[in-house]
Amino acid sequence: MHEHAESLVLEAGQIALGHFQCLSSIPVESKGHLDLVTLADRDVERFLTDGLRRAYPDDGVFGEEGSNHVGTSGRIWVVDPIDGTFNFVRGGNQWAVSVGLFEQGAPSFGILHAPVRKQTLAGGKTVPASMNGAPLTRRQGMDSSRAAVGVGFHPVIPVDDSLAVLRFVLEDAGMAFRCCGSTVISLIDVALGEVDGYVGMGDSSWDLVAAFAILEQVGISSTVDWGKCDLSTKFKYAAGTQEFLAAVEPIIPYGASLEIPSADEIGANMQPAHG
Repeated sequence: MHEHAESLVLEAGQIALGHFQCLSSIPVESKGHLDLVTLADRDVERFLTDGLRRAYPDDGVFGEEGSNHVGTSGRIWVVDPIDGTFNFVRGGNQWAVSVGLFEQGAPSFGILHAPVRKQTLAGGKTVPASMNGAPLTRRQGMDSSRAAVGVGFHPVIPVDDSLAVLRFVLEDAGMAFRCCGSTVISLIDVALGEVDGYVGMGDSSWDLVAAFAILEQVGISSTVDWGKCDLSTKFKYAAGTQEFLAAVEPIIPYGASLEIPSADEIGANMQPAHG
């Protein structure tokens, strides 16, 4: 089963790359402020959804760009066709295809494919974590003298909330931070030990399910309480080694939730100051 799913994701990556090499001709639409979607996102999601439904007809499929097939098995494939679309349309390499399996209320398997970076990670509860076929090293500990964290803030998050997280990271935790504009790429960096952990504000299930299934196999935990969430949740969370989670616990304890501002509040936050 897992081999077939990985083949689908690799092929989807080639479809995305085909669009990436013709960026000037791709229509780009806005789903919100700094939140973009392209024909590439829709083509890749359609390919993955069709392929997953043919291969696993009893399973559900839930995708970022609207795919929502209800299955009968209790298992759901969660699809992010291109995580990091903003980077994608600007010609950057920080984007990836993500497909994860959600069952019994938690992530169980995932595949992350970053075509331009030539990285493919896979793993889950019954599949050892690997990158490009080589086993991933188990992560542990944190050296506070060289600690680093990835951060990501959805555009709907109020600026003051984002700044509060950065202030804590820099002043209280004494960490360096990285912000690449792709949750999946940031979590790949956690898996590879390039940062100690990641703090996300406003991420969706399609950003997390595949990555979390892989990260669990290399000793990375998160603050997400899946018993209190569903696939429509917008998450406020941290993921990293136990030492990292202890360091950020004052701002993101286990089971922390996120209050998404209303559309009116978002509009007010984006108004220019007067006076």
